[in-house]
Amino acid sequence: MVIRNIVDLPLHGGKCPPWLFERMVRLSRAILLLIYEEFGAKELIKRLTDPFWFQAFGCLLGFDWHSSGLTTTVGGAVKEALQPYFKDLEIYICGGKGKKALDTPQEIISWGERAGLPQEAIKFVTLSRLTARIDNNAIQDGFQLYFHLFIFTKSGEWGVIQQGRDEKTLYARRYQWYSEKISNLCENPHSGIVSSIKRDQVLNLVAKESR
Repeated sequence: MVIRNIVDLPLHGGKCPPWLFERMVRLSRAILLLIYEEFGAKELIKRLTDPFWFQAFGCLLGFDWHSSGLTTTVGGAVKEALQPYFKDLEIYICGGKGKKALDTPQEIISWGERAGLPQEAIKFVTLSRLTARIDNNAIQDGFQLYFHLFIFTKSGEWGVIQQGRDEKTLYARRYQWYSEKISNLCENPHSGIVSSIKRDQVLNLVAKESR
């Protein structure tokens, strides 16, 4: 079953202050390690890819609740917080904003080889590219991706947190995926859509009606 959610946020420029980002890294590390200890890697991915939990988590870490920067900053903080523990947790986070998003396939292959999952890593690269193409091209809603985070575990669970922007409306849209058993990425992958923007003309090529 594929679970996919969407959130819209105002598009803001600028960077997170270094002092705040450092605090977000430390706090997110403490919280996420506790979740892992209590519930395991599967539950950790499930929570990170839940749009409401992720939004609340960003607020808890101290970031502006209604900003596109929440996605990129929290995603970056989580990756930095857990990276020293990837091997122990058997959970890996790849990608990021801009050029880092383009480096996602290489990161997946690299961490996959270190984890002893060379074949699975190839599958994860395909999933990373497919989810990006679906949200960037198959869903023609005016948002172009600029942030892509791919999360996977040694046992095979995976998730995606990615965000696109619309330069005309100055809004960003976050897309989140979570899957335990993939049936079909290209037909009705949504479990729900959370959005403050509704458009009359959107071409959704992964809708069942688009067959």
